[in-house]
Amino acid sequence: MIQSIAILSVHASPLAPMGGKKTGGMNVYIRKLAEEMGRRGIQVDIYTRRTSIEQPDVDHSIGENVRVIHITAGGVQVLSPDDIYPHLSQFTAGIIAFCTRQSIRYDIVYSHYWLSGWVAHKLNEVWGTPFVHMFHTLGHMKNRIMPGQKVPMPDTRTGIETWITKWANRIVAATPAEHAQLLWLYRADRRKIVIASPGVDLSVFHPMSVDKARDQLEIPSEKQMLLFVGRLEPLKAVDTVLAALHRIAQARPELAENLIFKVIGGDLSDQDDPEMARLRALVPELNLTDTVEFVGAKDQTTLPFYYTASMAVVMPSDYESFGMVALEAMACGTPVIASEVGGLAYLVKDGETGFLIPSRDPVALADKIVTLLEHPEKQHRMRVASALLAYQYAWSEIADQLMVIFDEVLAEVRVNPHKS
Repeated sequence: MIQSIAILSVHASPLAPMGGKKTGGMNVYIRKLAEEMGRRGIQVDIYTRRTSIEQPDVDHSIGENVRVIHITAGGVQVLSPDDIYPHLSQFTAGIIAFCTRQSIRYDIVYSHYWLSGWVAHKLNEVWGTPFVHMFHTLGHMKNRIMPGQKVPMPDTRTGIETWITKWANRIVAATPAEHAQLLWLYRADRRKIVIASPGVDLSVFHPMSVDKARDQLEIPSEKQMLLFVGRLEPLKAVDTVLAALHRIAQARPELAENLIFKVIGGDLSDQDDPEMARLRALVPELNLTDTVEFVGAKDQTTLPFYYTASMAVVMPSDYESFGMVALEAMACGTPVIASEVGGLAYLVKDGETGFLIPSRDPVALADKIVTLLEHPEKQHRMRVASALLAYQYAWSEIADQLMVIFDEVLAEVRVNPHKS
């Protein structure tokens, strides 16, 4: 029986505010899973890199039985994942020193992203503790969707990811699509791969009154709102939405007149954000000044109002390993229009909970937006279906699946301890 878990998340703190450049689904996943495990009486320690001298060594704010432990590695400034890589040995040493001082031993290590997988392997070499790994995004997939662009450390990242598939006792894939990618691109051992999706906090994201949500956000009664939520980076393809809105304005001005598009994500005060600057410049070029509003980052207590007030959430990404924004939106009963890529192709049920479209296709996106505008009864059916589907992804269900995986790994290690 699992009693203690070390969760490794070197570059993504579960305490980080949402909507930042490097905060997203993985941060939410780690925090919510830890909360659920802690409620079950399991001791959960989350190790993440210190990025400020104000961060305490140990933070207890997430909940009962959960600690966030900040480890100094490479100074305390914010670094990109690639810049953190040379400091992984220092990070590993910091974990070992902390555990030695406190006489801590864990039943299992659960690592996230390739940086943490490297650390988990080194801890396994020292402690013999088995580890389970979740990639969240795959280097090979990102390289494939960025043709012609310079990818930092492509060989280093994908090489380590390949080794992690060999080192780890289990690899957790979020979807069948990721399972297939691990087999195809990494030649991973299929016996090691298990599918367990991320979850959604149904106490936060659930259906509410649409009118109440619209009143809360002061949306005029005649307006229909589209929504994007996520980091502002090129692969999220927000420019595809802008192109689709421009097309609607040209072809169906009577519909475009009452359509608004709100973009949640990014730091409005960051003058050095190239993607924010690029998108903001596109808005007047496409005559969308009265349609598009960038509202910055929003916390998880505010997001449900935005989701509920929207006719649809749009996710035109080039790549999503899962798509937790889509799941949060559906839990609120909001249809999702998404690119048929990665986890989105698995999560969104085309024609039932939303629409799937080809990536980088503003014509197809415009067509689906118009369909929802012209057929409010379809919107209503999708709202009901979306909320029902999301109940399958409650964190209690996801934690149950992971506990089975962890118990199986421990049983295997006890039978053959040299495999750990």
